[in-house]
Amino acid sequence: MNWGIISSVFFLSTFKFMFAPFTGYGLGLPFWETYFSSVAGGTFGAAIFYYASEVFMRYSLKKRKEKENDLKEKGLPVPKKKKFTKTNRFIIRLKRRLGIYGICFWAPFLLSVPIGSIVAAKFYGKFGKTFPLIVLGMCLNAMATCSLAYLVF
Repeated sequence: MNWGIISSVFFLSTFKFMFAPFTGYGLGLPFWETYFSSVAGGTFGAAIFYYASEVFMRYSLKKRKEKENDLKEKGLPVPKKKKFTKTNRFIIRLKRRLGIYGICFWAPFLLSVPIGSIVAAKFYGKFGKTFPLIVLGMCLNAMATCSLAYLVF
């Protein structure tokens, strides 16, 4: 067991979960060590960002209002925030088509663990099954990407 490589895969999967199994394969880790370190890292990152998402959203709103107030005080026009970006459209399409399962399974995988966890908490944070679904999605996605990394490549 090489703890340096395992910790590298762990910390990479806390932020960019999709690429961590390929890194484990490239660094010579066995399948199961890559799988468990990816799942552990993804779950760790998801827990931090899911449960701290309210703080992040409040801070973002506060900073946006401060910026608008500073621009108003200086007499500059306040730029309007784009509401329909490609990412926002993708997230809303995912929410409408797949619901809570799509957001919990795919948003942390496709976007990134921090953004996906915050999005899941924003839309479905009131439901008690949201975080367990994120963890289940991490397990299934890690199995798929590890299998792809080790069996195909």
